[in-house]
Amino acid sequence: MSNKSRKLISFDWAIKKILRSKANFEVLEGFLSELLFEDIKILEVLESESNKELKEDKFNRVDIKVKNAKDEIVLIEIQYDRELDYLQRMLYASSKIIIEHIKESEAYSKIVKVISINILYFNFGEGDDYIYKGTTSFIGLHNKNELKLNPKQAEIYRTELVEKIFPEYYLIRVNNFNNVAKDSLDEWIYFLKNEEIKDDFKAKGLRKAKEVLDYLKCSAEERKAFEVYKESLHYQASMYESTYIAGKKEGEKIGLVKGEEQGRLEEKKEVARKLLAQNVAIGVIMAATGLLQNEIEGLKIT
Repeated sequence: MSNKSRKLISFDWAIKKILRSKANFEVLEGFLSELLFEDIKILEVLESESNKELKEDKFNRVDIKVKNAKDEIVLIEIQYDRELDYLQRMLYASSKIIIEHIKESEAYSKIVKVISINILYFNFGEGDDYIYKGTTSFIGLHNKNELKLNPKQAEIYRTELVEKIFPEYYLIRVNNFNNVAKDSLDEWIYFLKNEEIKDDFKAKGLRKAKEVLDYLKCSAEERKAFEVYKESLHYQASMYESTYIAGKKEGEKIGLVKGEEQGRLEEKKEVARKLLAQNVAIGVIMAATGLLQNEIEGLKIT
């Protein structure tokens, strides 16, 4: 098997299990450097409340929070679930990080800069691009000039641009990428979409990614856990489509919401049944589906 076609662990699973290690920071640093167009160095991976939320969220999302060399907080979220209110979710997550990282006695000038990177594997919004950036600026209603910081404020905030104080948002719509890598950032997007790194790719971090994410170098337990995770995503997508179509026919918002909730539960149970049939350990099934132990054990007799 050539290096070109060798199977790689997907980026989302790697974030869960591999890339949190300091030895592998080079991979995340490469991705962030290409996306943000600056040389990013990661100081540490931080614990995040978003990693400790409801079990339903853990099934549908992956996220990691890091601090870079400029003491900025970077939140990387990978999302498979279709959510109409995803923009509000982004706002909530960035606001929560700001609150988590300022002490009650500190001045507001100590508020951390947050960069929210959202890798979406579902169709969101309308537009023909696959990477969107959102910032905050203030424009005069009459003269249309942009508000700037005065010298003293620039000294306090260590920037001359208002937008550098507020959170930045990146939306990467993976499904919109046409698989033509025109630059080094595109090489990363190609990997995110196809789980493949071509031999001629030269983007920062990809060579290290090709090394540490090699499927064949993983232990048998890691490979099995990865396959369980990927299978759960396939079931999730299939169950969502059938649930959404059924709910849409109802023509009522309440019916759609209830249908989605019931569909997600049935989806998880179906995944659990499949894994039970393969004699997968209860703990692994709990991690893959978000179901409780008694819920899984109850499926053995249904």
